[in-house]
Amino acid sequence: MTSRTFLIGVDTGGTYTDAAVIEAQGHRVLASAKAITTKGDLAIGVTGAIRAAVAKLPEGLRPQDISLVSVSTTLATNAVVEGHGSAVGVILIGFDEAMAERTGIARSFPGVPIARIAGGHDHNGEEVRPLDVAALGEAIAAMPVDAFAIAGAFAVRNPAHEQAARDLIAQVTGKPATLSTELTSALDAPRRALTAVLNARLISRISMLIGAVRRSMAELDIECPLMIVKGDGTLALAERVALRPIETVLSGPAASLVGASWLCGRKDFIMSDMGGTTTDLGVLLNGRPKVAEQGAEVGGWRTMVRAIDVRTVGLGGDSAIAIGLNGIITVGPERVAPVALLAARYPEVVAMLEADLTDTEGGSLHGKFVLRPFGADRAATAELSAREAELLAMVDDRPRPIRKLAVSSAAQRALVSLRRKGLVQTGGFTPSDAAHVLGLQDNWPGPAAELAARLMVRFRDMKAGDAARVEGFCREVWSETVRRTAHVILETAFGKSFGEHELVDAVSAGRGAVGLARVQISPSVPVVAVGGPVRVYYEEVARRLACEVVFPPFFDVANAVGAATGVVAQAVTVTVEGDGSGLFRVMGPAGSSAFTSGVAALAAAEVVAREAALAAAASLGAHDPQISVSVRKSLLPDAVDENGLLEAVVRAEAIGRPETAGDAPL
Repeated sequence: MTSRTFLIGVDTGGTYTDAAVIEAQGHRVLASAKAITTKGDLAIGVTGAIRAAVAKLPEGLRPQDISLVSVSTTLATNAVVEGHGSAVGVILIGFDEAMAERTGIARSFPGVPIARIAGGHDHNGEEVRPLDVAALGEAIAAMPVDAFAIAGAFAVRNPAHEQAARDLIAQVTGKPATLSTELTSALDAPRRALTAVLNARLISRISMLIGAVRRSMAELDIECPLMIVKGDGTLALAERVALRPIETVLSGPAASLVGASWLCGRKDFIMSDMGGTTTDLGVLLNGRPKVAEQGAEVGGWRTMVRAIDVRTVGLGGDSAIAIGLNGIITVGPERVAPVALLAARYPEVVAMLEADLTDTEGGSLHGKFVLRPFGADRAATAELSAREAELLAMVDDRPRPIRKLAVSSAAQRALVSLRRKGLVQTGGFTPSDAAHVLGLQDNWPGPAAELAARLMVRFRDMKAGDAARVEGFCREVWSETVRRTAHVILETAFGKSFGEHELVDAVSAGRGAVGLARVQISPSVPVVAVGGPVRVYYEEVARRLACEVVFPPFFDVANAVGAATGVVAQAVTVTVEGDGSGLFRVMGPAGSSAFTSGVAALAAAEVVAREAALAAAASLGAHDPQISVSVRKSLLPDAVDENGLLEAVVRAEAIGRPETAGDAPL
């Protein structure tokens, strides 16, 4: 077995952690498995999934046979969507008040400490004002935060002030600091600042994931490189990703797109990846994923991080079901632990549901539970208010009814805050529970899902629900989940959002008619459905949209497959600007330099881009990366050569396979 190369892909989702064992030479999946994601200690779920997958191999698999472990994750995406993250201090260098306002940081994260510090550079990378080190030191000392985000005016043309601020933060606090210039080379300082803030908020979560996977590998005696999937579907060494977690936003759907293509062999399709928390949709055309060149948009924020062009909606098998005005059912975006899952792990949940059915008060909280995250360390805490600390002390490792703990509106607000801080999880009725009642899913058998459905029906209809009412309600939940899925698939096919649209709504709802007119809208390419719950909903999606839906082999672990089969890639952009008088400035990752020859400036730019891309790819874990360089030029109208250059953009991309243990050929 040692003559073959084995790769293990892992995906940590909101509900499940998936693992897949890949034989590289045979281009085949040998085994896969799932384990419950243990958010309190991710290593438990990761170890369980890998161990279960390896156990399915009839010949076994020795730890030394594993050449690479690669991980995709929805942690960053879910944290952004749900508004989770560490406390961050923001340092804006050379920003005026209007620029600081345009970042949107104060609106997006109320209460976050922001300091505007004198300094910054101009368009050519020349220092406008010296960095006010004294003011910077005072600002740092006044910020009781877990991490810092730093952005400077025109820092992409000269990052010296950002780097000096990071050095001072390290010296004074020892806390991690994100530089906007390490995430993007774009000039837009306000958006760079927001991207840096999002990144800094996520560092602790990705560090927790990396630490958990390393503990899991140690427990399983696996010694090989560990890589993480970035949002564009490429891989990077875990230690490099640890300080740039924003690059893993959309890691999960990016890995799913890579895995879906690898599994089904098709070159043109819409991928729809349904998990527990979100549904993510991306497009593959001519074998290449569509990339959001302007930056990934997640949770209402447009970042400046290169990622696949994906639509992410808070819609999954574990989305919370709520009853609105006039009995209208809403699905998500909040994720909760399905009641059926809780009951499978904690049998006393059934008795609690039965007790709720005999109770006539607190209807909106019936069937809802709170507990510590699976695998949580009870000693781990965050900065808490007195009310939050009091409530957290009453939450156990086993479910308790919310109605007995959060008995006031203040207590309920404290509970929401604890959930956002990741210290508790809640449970309630979900589409997965409805599917269990309808016999479409049987992950967690037992009476819990039906009992919870009866509580939902009683709350909505103000009277007890018989079997027919319960089944009808669950059918409505299922249908609404299908409707929202079909709607976002059509938006992906059209390439734009609709909101409410009479024709799209009619098709998505399965009516197929508006007035006396039949309506059919179908994607022009197949939909490749991946993710655990898709079989429950997507056959009906195919019927409503009259389109081909493909369920590839191992569709339920496509993300883990994609994690194991990706490549390492890094692109570097260098610009050349001419002022029309014979002076040319080359601006790259290390700063700017001036030339008096356009020919020499362009040649230097190509060398800088090529060397920087190769070095970056190697540092990310690429083995023997190959380089490609493209140049886009704008010349003066009467120019005869590059000495008439106005602007040039040189882009170098280095691509290689990931370095593996023993560097066995893939």
